Amino acid sequence: MNTPLWRPSNTSDMAVTRLERELGFHSYSELHTWSIENPGDFWFRAWDDCHIIGNKGSQFYTPGKDFISTTFFSDATLNVAENLLSKGRDGDIAIVSILEEGTRSQLTWKQLRSQVGATTAAMKAVGIVKGDRVVAWAPNVAETIIFALGALSIGAIVSTASPDFAPLAVQDRFGQIEPKILLAADTYQYNGKTFDCSFKIAEIESLLPTLTSTIHINDYQTWIAPFMGVQPTYEQLPFDHPGFVLFSSGTTGKPKCIIHSGAGVMLKALAEQLYQLEIHALQKVFFFTTCGWMMWNWLTMALGRGATVILFDGAPMYPAPTRLFDIAEREKLDFLGVSAKFIDSAHKAALAPANTHDLSNLRVIASTGSVLSPESFDYVYENIKRDVHLASMSGGTDICGCFLAGVPTQPVYRGELQGACLGMATDVFNAEGKSAAIDEKGELVCTVPFPSKPIGFWSDRDNEKYLAAYFQGFPGVWTHGDFASKSATGGFTLFGRSDATLNSKGVRIGTAEIYRVVENFPEIIEAMAVSQEWEGDTRVILFVVLKAGESFTPEREQAVRSALRTQASPRHVPDLIMVAPALPRTKSNKLVELAVTDVVNGREVRNLDSLANPQALDWFKEFHV
Repeated sequence: MNTPLWRPSNTSDMAVTRLERELGFHSYSELHTWSIENPGDFWFRAWDDCHIIGNKGSQFYTPGKDFISTTFFSDATLNVAENLLSKGRDGDIAIVSILEEGTRSQLTWKQLRSQVGATTAAMKAVGIVKGDRVVAWAPNVAETIIFALGALSIGAIVSTASPDFAPLAVQDRFGQIEPKILLAADTYQYNGKTFDCSFKIAEIESLLPTLTSTIHINDYQTWIAPFMGVQPTYEQLPFDHPGFVLFSSGTTGKPKCIIHSGAGVMLKALAEQLYQLEIHALQKVFFFTTCGWMMWNWLTMALGRGATVILFDGAPMYPAPTRLFDIAEREKLDFLGVSAKFIDSAHKAALAPANTHDLSNLRVIASTGSVLSPESFDYVYENIKRDVHLASMSGGTDICGCFLAGVPTQPVYRGELQGACLGMATDVFNAEGKSAAIDEKGELVCTVPFPSKPIGFWSDRDNEKYLAAYFQGFPGVWTHGDFASKSATGGFTLFGRSDATLNSKGVRIGTAEIYRVVENFPEIIEAMAVSQEWEGDTRVILFVVLKAGESFTPEREQAVRSALRTQASPRHVPDLIMVAPALPRTKSNKLVELAVTDVVNGREVRNLDSLANPQALDWFKEFHV
């Protein structure tokens, strides 16, 4: 039996314990079973426990003909911005913003409400109405949250991206949803450098012809100044009114535009923050993220718990590897959220914050983005903090939330995610589509709908893309694309992606965006990018096939890397580029990334019979470590 690394010391006042007690259950397992067998009752209770403001209606859960058509709170009305702005007292701090070079600013709840009210009025003055799309190509600063809340108060739809995305990558995303207004970065800082974005703004504007207004972050206060003093107003909207568009890149075509209910995302995040992580009013909550990752949306939702949200824009280990721990100490964080890659990097840098930093306030360390290795669990408890709840989480952009997360009333076991979130019927299926045995590897699935499931994909006729993305593995069951197993403790172990989506430094990206850039090089016939499990994390390997007689010189390799960095983003740059003699393809001539992914990770190749040239896989075996 796995030995616990941590046990909770006092659980009597926790939200999960109260819910168990009030419903007459004696374990988290019993409570979880009830929550997925009675989704209407559970999410009704979550609405109340999270103190959602609005008209709840009477139809809390309406099963449809399938996963997609099932609805939640179909006759409810509410406003997300109103909920996120209603939980703090005027003089308390709502948002702290920290830039890489050290500038720190803060907003009280009164100031935040005032600036959101002015933003709402400024948007209405330029013609923004319910259903319009507003977008931000912006750093992780307070203005981006204020901009989003102003839009949500109207019922506009928000989409965000980080400023390291090149103009064409911005077009690939925002161009599909035809935005009216853009919040644009003037500069951003990363790893000791300041990047000037001003020359890119005009290019982005030319690529997004539907824009009617662009607001520079440096001019944000000037833009809203004429409207200061206007009180916030909140359009009451149906529960499934679109609030966000998030983007998930695939292996072909432009990134998928995933439409999320703003209320669904909010309820799911607040339920996680309450039940799985015990986040409450006045706690200080930090997650290292950019505006291009769904954890930005998740972090913003912590305002709905009445928490103080701490923002940081910059490199997590600059100017010193201890930077995030410095923030944790100075801001007296209750909750520190990072990527698994960051914890691995801190381990390799031999950091020992337990000896160098006062982390006495720190209650939870959360990790997501990729698999947290067993060794990283050891490192956290040996070198960061012994009496901390380490909550390894797994979910994604697709659900803007988690399938698996912390369980604050349960022990933490080495290498395991503690359990499925309440309301999430998370399971592992074997190849036959049956619930896998304990310790049997299989596909991570979800068998019951949940409020943050996508409303749909943008311009997706008959939900074709939606169905293809999640429901081809097992009919009617959400298949997420992760290898996992269940453990005897009630937890789960993750083993990385089971599909061809890349995991680059904790952020999932699609291969199509890489190929679009790489295949513009005349000497390259075709390319294939795959993720390989590597030193406790993952690395991206790009394989290229060259024209006869061509050579891949260091200069050409550097040109490819530079093109990916400038035409896509730094996260699209692979860790390794290798010249391959040939790439495997199906009999219908389609390249098969999954086959190469399986080979380089030492797994049995799936659907080998479908390959026209299975012998091409032999060359890739040398990369298996």
